[in-house]
Amino acid sequence: MPTTRHQAALQEEEEKKSHETLVEETKKEEEAEIGDKRDVKEVTKTEEDEPPNKRPKAEPDTAEDVEKHVKSGKGHVRHGKEPEHHEPAHHEKHHAKHTKEKKHVPQTGTIERGHVYFFYRPRVQIEEAHSLDDVRNLHMLLVPRPPEFTIHAHEPGKTDIEEPEEAEMHILEEGADVIPASEALDEPKKHYRVVTIGKKHLPDPEHGGAGKGPKETFWATVTSVGDDLHALEKGLGPQTYETKTRGSRHEEPARLAARGAYAIVNNLPHVPSARTTHFGYHISHPSEIGEVQKELGISTAASFVLQVKNPLAPAATPQQAHMKGADYPEYLLHGVFAAGSKGRESYGLRFASCETPELLDYKGAQLLFIAARSGDEGLEVSLGEGRGKALHELEEKEGQDESVKMVFRELAMDSKTFPAEPLKGHWI
Repeated sequence: MPTTRHQAALQEEEEKKSHETLVEETKKEEEAEIGDKRDVKEVTKTEEDEPPNKRPKAEPDTAEDVEKHVKSGKGHVRHGKEPEHHEPAHHEKHHAKHTKEKKHVPQTGTIERGHVYFFYRPRVQIEEAHSLDDVRNLHMLLVPRPPEFTIHAHEPGKTDIEEPEEAEMHILEEGADVIPASEALDEPKKHYRVVTIGKKHLPDPEHGGAGKGPKETFWATVTSVGDDLHALEKGLGPQTYETKTRGSRHEEPARLAARGAYAIVNNLPHVPSARTTHFGYHISHPSEIGEVQKELGISTAASFVLQVKNPLAPAATPQQAHMKGADYPEYLLHGVFAAGSKGRESYGLRFASCETPELLDYKGAQLLFIAARSGDEGLEVSLGEGRGKALHELEEKEGQDESVKMVFRELAMDSKTFPAEPLKGHWI
């Protein structure tokens, strides 16, 4: 039967209560460990039966390996809604405590959606960048959001979960699961990840493939995970530090080069080895791609196949040999990479699809992006089921309705600190 917004809201409330119960039980365990005299009830095995990060499976998603899947109907009815469940880096001890209790369950369909912001920072001691040669880093900032259909906006910057009575008879439109809820303005308490791109520019989906050679790939690393945008603002802001050999060094603040929406979608294969994760985005700002965006490899719309490297596997590049990988808990190492049970080595698989967004919530996570397709049509082919079209319509509207000042307010940042000229296509 079609899933109504009422059913989605009720399911979200149940998942929220389950997560609150887990947090309360963890708090009691910690009190017992430090010798607290209070009575602590024995932790139940609820997490074993229903892991907090378990989400209901969605319908099959069209991806490169399942493009022959037959799509049916004009409406897109979701059988349940995956709740947003984030495990930031500062909860790693919490993960360790519940390793034996939690079980990994691969997620299919749209496992995450949100807003994406591209920042670049000029090289040290350079006041202005005039080309890619003057760029030190390209950062992709991801701010996950719940689906828009679960939120009822009363006024800008304030959102509440829609009442069941209001949501009861609403059927979800095709592609609705990739539409993120609107960002609250001037609200610093948001979950975020900073993904630093290895080659300082995104790969071109138009290169390679179809007898033209291998598709372009690039490495990326999760360099920051947090829940306070003020800390992010400080990290992306101007930096001055002292060195023993070169004295005082200065870095200019990062520049905002693009803003848009993204979605991470997993297919539903017949065999586990065919699992594929597609990361797709559509830009709202700028409305037209300029020189800056072209050199950074930022398209109006594009998609990539996303893979996650096993931190126990040998380094794939000389740079990775000197980097500390993600400190994943045992249940992810075994559940995702099949450590000790699959592959030719004891560590299991070298790479895996992003079976859960939790894999991205660990600092040091190493990601491999493989260029897939560009443009609105390519985005739709990769994400499937009307998702590419939905992102196009959303970002076209947001590009018209939101000013650059509002974009910075989404991030609770001072627009005077971060130059926005690159949004007009000009280097600075």
